Amino acid sequence: MKSKKIIVIYGVLLVVALSLMVILYTVSRKVEIVLPRDFSEIVNSGELNIVTDYNPIGYHVSGDTLAGFQHGLIKALEQDWKLKVNIFLENSLDKNLQGLKQGRYDIVARNIPVTTHLRQQFGFTESINLNKQVLVQRKPEFNDSITPIRQHLDLAKKTIHIHRDSPVILRLQNLSHEIGDTIFIIQNDIYETEQLVMMVAGGDIDFTVCDEVLARKLAKEMPEIDVDTDISFTQLESWAVRKDSPVLLDSLNAWLSRFLTPASTHSLSHRK
Repeated sequence: MKSKKIIVIYGVLLVVALSLMVILYTVSRKVEIVLPRDFSEIVNSGELNIVTDYNPIGYHVSGDTLAGFQHGLIKALEQDWKLKVNIFLENSLDKNLQGLKQGRYDIVARNIPVTTHLRQQFGFTESINLNKQVLVQRKPEFNDSITPIRQHLDLAKKTIHIHRDSPVILRLQNLSHEIGDTIFIIQNDIYETEQLVMMVAGGDIDFTVCDEVLARKLAKEMPEIDVDTDISFTQLESWAVRKDSPVLLDSLNAWLSRFLTPASTHSLSHRK
Protein backbone atom coordinates (compact mmCIF):
# COMPACT_ATOMS: atom_id res chain seq x y z
CA MET A 1 0.00 0.00 0.00
CA LYS A 2 2.80 2.33 0.95
CA SER A 3 4.63 1.57 -2.28
CA LYS A 4 1.50 2.46 -4.28
CA LYS A 5 1.35 5.87 -2.56
CA ILE A 6 5.00 6.49 -3.38
CA ILE A 7 4.36 5.58 -7.01
CA VAL A 8 1.39 7.98 -7.11
CA ILE A 9 3.45 10.76 -5.55
CA TYR A 10 6.30 10.21 -8.02
CA GLY A 11 3.77 10.18 -10.84
CA VAL A 12 2.29 13.51 -9.73
CA LEU A 13 5.76 15.03 -9.36
CA LEU A 14 6.69 13.81 -12.83
CA VAL A 15 3.58 15.39 -14.34
CA VAL A 16 4.30 18.68 -12.53
CA ALA A 17 7.93 18.65 -13.67
CA LEU A 18 6.95 17.98 -17.29
CA SER A 19 4.32 20.73 -17.14
CA LEU A 20 6.90 23.20 -15.84
CA MET A 21 9.31 22.20 -18.61
CA VAL A 22 6.64 22.82 -21.24
CA ILE A 23 5.75 26.20 -19.73
CA LEU A 24 9.40 27.29 -19.52
CA TYR A 25 10.04 26.18 -23.10
CA THR A 26 6.99 28.07 -24.36
CA VAL A 27 8.00 31.23 -22.50
CA SER A 28 11.60 30.99 -23.72
CA ARG A 29 10.35 30.75 -27.30
CA LYS A 30 8.47 34.02 -26.87
CA VAL A 31 11.31 35.92 -25.24
CA GLU A 32 13.63 37.45 -27.80
CA ILE A 33 17.13 37.94 -26.53
CA VAL A 34 19.11 40.45 -28.54
CA LEU A 35 22.83 40.46 -27.83
CA PRO A 36 24.41 43.91 -28.07
CA ARG A 37 25.85 44.38 -31.56
CA ASP A 38 27.37 47.77 -32.14
CA PHE A 39 30.10 48.82 -34.56
CA SER A 40 32.96 46.96 -32.83
CA GLU A 41 31.00 43.69 -32.76
CA ILE A 42 30.14 44.12 -36.44
CA VAL A 43 33.79 44.77 -37.38
CA ASN A 44 34.94 41.77 -35.34
CA SER A 45 32.42 39.53 -37.08
CA GLY A 46 33.42 40.85 -40.51
CA GLU A 47 29.78 40.96 -41.61
CA LEU A 48 27.09 43.63 -41.75
CA ASN A 49 23.42 42.64 -42.08
CA ILE A 50 21.32 45.12 -44.03
CA VAL A 51 17.66 44.91 -45.05
CA THR A 52 16.16 47.03 -47.82
CA ASP A 53 13.04 47.05 -49.97
CA TYR A 54 12.71 46.16 -53.64
CA ASN A 55 11.47 49.01 -55.84
CA PRO A 56 12.42 50.81 -59.08
CA ILE A 57 14.20 53.63 -57.24
CA GLY A 58 16.08 52.00 -54.39
CA TYR A 59 16.94 48.42 -55.29
CA HIS A 60 16.00 46.58 -58.47
CA VAL A 61 17.26 44.42 -61.30
CA SER A 62 18.28 46.33 -64.43
CA GLY A 63 19.06 43.94 -67.26
CA ASP A 64 21.38 41.37 -65.74
CA THR A 65 22.66 43.59 -62.90
CA LEU A 66 21.41 45.03 -59.64
CA ALA A 67 20.89 48.78 -59.52
CA GLY A 68 19.17 51.54 -57.56
CA PHE A 69 20.03 54.32 -55.13
CA GLN A 70 20.00 52.13 -52.01
CA HIS A 71 21.93 49.38 -53.78
CA GLY A 72 24.60 51.89 -54.77
CA LEU A 73 24.92 53.18 -51.22
CA ILE A 74 25.11 49.68 -49.75
CA LYS A 75 27.80 48.54 -52.19
CA ALA A 76 29.81 51.70 -51.56
CA LEU A 77 29.55 51.13 -47.80
CA GLU A 78 30.69 47.54 -48.23
CA GLN A 79 33.71 48.66 -50.24
CA ASP A 80 34.71 51.49 -47.90
CA TRP A 81 34.21 49.57 -44.64
CA LYS A 82 35.82 46.37 -45.98
CA LEU A 83 32.99 44.24 -44.59
CA LYS A 84 30.91 41.49 -46.14
CA VAL A 85 27.40 42.91 -46.44
CA ASN A 86 24.53 40.45 -46.29
CA ILE A 87 21.56 42.06 -48.06
CA PHE A 88 18.02 40.98 -47.18
CA LEU A 89 14.98 42.05 -49.22
CA GLU A 90 11.71 42.70 -47.39
CA ASN A 91 9.19 45.31 -48.55
CA SER A 92 7.24 45.54 -45.29
CA LEU A 93 8.67 48.39 -43.20
CA ASP A 94 7.03 46.91 -40.11
CA LYS A 95 8.89 43.62 -40.64
CA ASN A 96 12.12 45.53 -41.36
CA LEU A 97 11.93 47.33 -38.02
CA GLN A 98 10.86 44.20 -36.16
CA GLY A 99 13.88 42.37 -37.57
CA LEU A 100 16.08 45.27 -36.50
CA LYS A 101 14.78 45.03 -32.94
CA GLN A 102 15.30 41.27 -32.88
CA GLY A 103 18.90 41.57 -34.07
CA ARG A 104 18.43 39.92 -37.47
CA TYR A 105 19.52 43.15 -39.16
CA ASP A 106 22.01 45.86 -38.21
CA ILE A 107 20.66 48.53 -40.57
CA VAL A 108 17.36 49.20 -42.29
CA ALA A 109 18.56 50.82 -45.53
CA ARG A 110 15.51 52.35 -47.15
CA ASN A 111 13.89 55.76 -47.25
CA ILE A 112 12.03 55.83 -43.94
CA PRO A 113 9.87 58.89 -43.20
CA VAL A 114 11.17 59.84 -39.75
CA THR A 115 8.45 60.54 -37.19
CA THR A 116 8.60 61.40 -33.50
CA HIS A 117 7.11 57.99 -32.68
CA LEU A 118 9.83 56.15 -34.61
CA ARG A 119 12.61 58.29 -33.11
CA GLN A 120 11.60 57.06 -29.67
CA GLN A 121 12.29 53.48 -30.74
CA PHE A 122 15.20 53.62 -33.19
CA GLY A 123 18.29 55.58 -34.08
CA PHE A 124 18.18 57.41 -37.42
CA THR A 125 20.98 58.68 -39.61
CA GLU A 126 21.16 62.22 -40.85
CA SER A 127 18.76 62.85 -43.72
CA ILE A 128 19.58 60.93 -46.89
CA ASN A 129 16.61 62.16 -48.92
CA LEU A 130 13.83 64.70 -48.79
CA ASN A 131 10.54 63.28 -50.00
CA LYS A 132 6.78 63.55 -49.60
CA GLN A 133 3.70 61.42 -50.18
CA VAL A 134 1.43 62.09 -53.17
CA LEU A 135 -2.00 60.89 -54.19
CA VAL A 136 -2.00 58.61 -57.23
CA GLN A 137 -5.15 58.90 -59.34
CA ARG A 138 -6.07 58.84 -63.03
CA LYS A 139 -5.96 61.79 -65.38
CA PRO A 140 -9.33 62.98 -66.73
CA GLU A 141 -8.78 61.51 -70.20
CA PHE A 142 -8.40 58.08 -68.60
CA ASN A 143 -11.16 58.52 -66.00
CA ASP A 144 -14.39 59.50 -67.75
CA SER A 145 -13.33 63.19 -67.73
CA ILE A 146 -13.44 63.27 -63.91
CA THR A 147 -11.25 66.10 -62.59
CA PRO A 148 -8.40 64.90 -60.32
CA ILE A 149 -8.69 65.71 -56.63
CA ARG A 150 -6.63 68.73 -55.61
CA GLN A 151 -8.12 69.65 -52.23
CA HIS A 152 -7.79 67.37 -49.19
CA LEU A 153 -11.43 68.06 -48.29
CA ASP A 154 -12.46 66.24 -51.46
CA LEU A 155 -10.97 63.02 -50.07
CA ALA A 156 -13.97 62.70 -47.72
CA LYS A 157 -15.67 59.31 -48.16
CA LYS A 158 -13.07 58.26 -50.74
CA THR A 159 -11.38 54.84 -50.56
CA ILE A 160 -7.60 54.69 -50.75
CA HIS A 161 -5.77 51.39 -51.19
CA ILE A 162 -2.45 51.06 -49.35
CA HIS A 163 -0.17 48.09 -48.88
CA ARG A 164 -0.32 46.68 -45.37
CA ASP A 165 1.90 48.31 -42.71
CA SER A 166 2.68 51.28 -44.96
CA PRO A 167 3.91 54.30 -42.95
CA VAL A 168 1.47 56.47 -44.91
CA ILE A 169 -1.48 54.93 -43.05
CA LEU A 170 -0.86 57.17 -40.03
CA ARG A 171 -0.73 60.22 -42.30
CA LEU A 172 -4.07 59.32 -43.87
CA GLN A 173 -5.63 58.79 -40.45
CA ASN A 174 -4.40 62.21 -39.34
CA LEU A 175 -5.64 63.72 -42.60
CA SER A 176 -9.07 62.24 -41.94
CA HIS A 177 -9.12 64.06 -38.58
CA GLU A 178 -7.94 67.28 -40.23
CA ILE A 179 -10.78 67.33 -42.77
CA GLY A 180 -13.33 66.15 -40.19
CA ASP A 181 -14.57 63.30 -42.32
CA THR A 182 -13.85 59.65 -43.06
CA ILE A 183 -11.21 58.50 -45.51
CA PHE A 184 -11.63 54.78 -46.07
CA ILE A 185 -8.31 52.94 -46.00
CA ILE A 186 -8.00 49.44 -47.44
CA GLN A 187 -4.75 47.69 -46.54
CA ASN A 188 -3.65 45.25 -49.22
CA ASP A 189 -1.86 42.09 -48.08
CA ILE A 190 -0.77 41.02 -51.55
CA TYR A 191 0.34 44.02 -53.59
CA GLU A 192 3.05 46.56 -52.85
CA THR A 193 2.96 50.25 -53.81
CA GLU A 194 4.18 49.80 -57.38
CA GLN A 195 1.52 47.18 -58.11
CA LEU A 196 -1.18 49.38 -56.56
CA VAL A 197 -0.11 52.26 -58.80
CA MET A 198 -0.47 49.91 -61.79
CA MET A 199 -3.97 49.02 -60.57
CA VAL A 200 -4.88 52.71 -60.49
CA ALA A 201 -3.56 53.13 -64.03
CA GLY A 202 -5.59 50.12 -65.16
CA GLY A 203 -8.80 51.37 -63.51
CA ASP A 204 -9.01 48.51 -60.99
CA ILE A 205 -8.87 50.96 -58.06
CA ASP A 206 -9.20 54.75 -57.97
CA PHE A 207 -6.60 55.89 -55.44
CA THR A 208 -3.36 54.94 -53.77
CA VAL A 209 -0.53 56.92 -52.17
CA CYS A 210 3.13 56.78 -53.14
CA ASP A 211 6.29 58.71 -52.30
CA GLU A 212 6.88 61.45 -54.85
CA VAL A 213 10.24 60.22 -56.17
CA LEU A 214 8.86 56.79 -57.03
CA ALA A 215 5.53 58.22 -58.22
CA ARG A 216 7.15 60.52 -60.77
CA LYS A 217 9.30 57.71 -62.10
CA LEU A 218 6.26 55.48 -62.49
CA ALA A 219 4.30 58.34 -64.11
CA LYS A 220 6.81 58.37 -66.97
CA GLU A 221 5.96 54.73 -67.63
CA MET A 222 2.21 55.06 -67.02
CA PRO A 223 0.73 58.14 -68.74
CA GLU A 224 -2.67 57.37 -67.21
CA ILE A 225 -1.73 58.45 -63.69
CA ASP A 226 -1.77 61.87 -62.06
CA VAL A 227 0.67 62.42 -59.17
CA ASP A 228 0.38 66.18 -58.63
CA THR A 229 -1.62 66.20 -55.37
CA ASP A 230 0.44 66.24 -52.19
CA ILE A 231 -0.73 64.17 -49.23
CA SER A 232 2.06 65.10 -46.81
CA PHE A 233 4.59 67.84 -46.23
CA THR A 234 8.18 67.25 -47.26
CA GLN A 235 9.72 64.73 -44.86
CA LEU A 236 13.24 63.73 -43.91
CA GLU A 237 14.09 60.16 -44.91
CA SER A 238 16.88 58.22 -43.23
CA TRP A 239 18.30 54.79 -42.48
CA ALA A 240 17.55 53.18 -39.11
CA VAL A 241 19.66 51.31 -36.53
CA ARG A 242 18.91 50.03 -33.04
CA LYS A 243 19.02 52.43 -30.13
CA ASP A 244 21.79 50.34 -28.56
CA SER A 245 24.09 50.86 -31.60
CA PRO A 246 25.22 54.49 -31.07
CA VAL A 247 28.73 53.94 -32.43
CA LEU A 248 27.32 52.35 -35.58
CA LEU A 249 25.03 55.36 -35.97
CA ASP A 250 27.91 57.83 -35.54
CA SER A 251 30.04 55.86 -38.00
CA LEU A 252 27.25 55.81 -40.56
CA ASN A 253 26.66 59.54 -40.22
CA ALA A 254 30.36 60.28 -40.65
CA TRP A 255 30.51 58.07 -43.73
CA LEU A 256 27.33 59.51 -45.26
CA SER A 257 28.52 63.10 -44.77
CA ARG A 258 31.63 62.29 -46.81
CA PHE A 259 29.93 60.14 -49.39
CA LEU A 260 26.68 61.98 -50.17
CA THR A 261 28.08 64.81 -52.27
CA PRO A 262 26.91 65.82 -55.75
CA ALA A 263 30.09 64.40 -57.27
CA SER A 264 29.66 60.98 -55.66
CA THR A 265 25.91 60.37 -55.86
CA HIS A 266 25.24 60.79 -59.58
CA SER A 267 26.32 57.23 -60.33
CA LEU A 268 24.78 55.48 -57.33
CA SER A 269 21.91 53.93 -59.21
CA HIS A 270 24.33 52.21 -61.61
CA ARG A 271 26.93 50.96 -59.13
CA LYS A 272 27.41 47.19 -59.40
